Amino acid sequence: MTSTVRRDSVFANRNFRLLFGGSTISMLGDQFTLVALPWLVLKLTGNPAALGLVLATMAFPRALFMLIGGAVVDRLSPRRVLIAARGANALLVAMLAGLVLAGDIRMWLVYAIALGVGLSTAFAYPAGSAILPQLVRKDQLQPANALVMGMRQLSMFVGPALAGVVISVGAHGAQPQAVQDAEGLGLAFAIDAVSFAFSLGSLLLIRIHSDFDPKPAVGGVLSNVASGVRMIWADLPLRAFMLYAAVVSVFVGGPLQVGLPVLADTRMDLGAASLGILMTANGGGMLLGSFLSGIASRFVRGRLGLMVLTIDSLAGIALATLSLVHSTITGAVLLAGTGVLAGIAQIAIVSWIQRRVAPEMMGRAMSVLMFTFMGLGPISAAIAGSLLNVISLTSLFAGAGLLLTMIALGCMRSPALRSIGATRARMEAA
Repeated sequence: MTSTVRRDSVFANRNFRLLFGGSTISMLGDQFTLVALPWLVLKLTGNPAALGLVLATMAFPRALFMLIGGAVVDRLSPRRVLIAARGANALLVAMLAGLVLAGDIRMWLVYAIALGVGLSTAFAYPAGSAILPQLVRKDQLQPANALVMGMRQLSMFVGPALAGVVISVGAHGAQPQAVQDAEGLGLAFAIDAVSFAFSLGSLLLIRIHSDFDPKPAVGGVLSNVASGVRMIWADLPLRAFMLYAAVVSVFVGGPLQVGLPVLADTRMDLGAASLGILMTANGGGMLLGSFLSGIASRFVRGRLGLMVLTIDSLAGIALATLSLVHSTITGAVLLAGTGVLAGIAQIAIVSWIQRRVAPEMMGRAMSVLMFTFMGLGPISAAIAGSLLNVISLTSLFAGAGLLLTMIALGCMRSPALRSIGATRARMEAA
């Protein structure tokens, strides 16, 4: 009995162990850059609009090329695409670390590196989501996804706090002519660069069938992108969710990305450590939510769409409440709560999409999903950063939160969104 359980475990699969181990280290390293980059921009410029512009500089190439990235992944080996993309990321982050530590960092260099990172991640994200179905059996996809996503949330729980401590250590070590916190910032970027080396090493040891038996390419890359979009458009519930996710990302994602670093910098007394604590609380909440997602999905019994809309309406109220917060602890509690809700919804939705979409279209389907969040969200950050020059931080959070609640409540009237999670037979009967 025990040996059967062990054979059925995803950890019995050598390729999965390699991917899981390398990705875990890399995901933890990513959190250092996610905290350090906005802090670097604020210390260089003191201008929230500049932070929004840097995030948009990463978002534009990611948005423009992510759909192409999904098509390329479906045509080629996701492992090879992932090696190339993460290798480029490692070089760019290492360059940023060296420039900061040398005291030679300039904003134009930050923009150039952000542009390169955005381009490489346009290929890395769909490749990372498409490689898993080639590593494990179909019946192991859900537990494998839960492990990977759970570890991502754990890295969001642990990483930002560690990053905040690392940056704070260098707060008094920088030279007068250098950017404030330069030593800590440079070390944070260096840790992320080293973490990429572990991910690349594991990918070099992995073997998947598309490395040796690639599918013959049919049509051009752009026609492949178009076929993926047509597939999503023809599936009414899938189309409705993608459109809904895009609207939420545009109106809410940007204000949150820009607003949290500004909140920590202007209202809270722990500086970079406050930002790390806030992000850690959100990541910890998402980790808990990922464990609760299966229970929640069974409880709603086919009403996944209504569950997601209800979660978003509650998250909007929490985000609006954040507009009144001046305490790191209070902010952390609110963000932990929203993290729990987001973790429940994220795992449930991704699992629903993976069950619904054919394997040969998975790269393109996941690239569209990621485009709605990672491509569009940072673009709205540029707008949010500019808005902070004319409105208060309180107005930004309150407006974004209340808007999210109104959008979610309004979408509850949509039959297509309400039908998400229902069986096809039940939908046809309706």
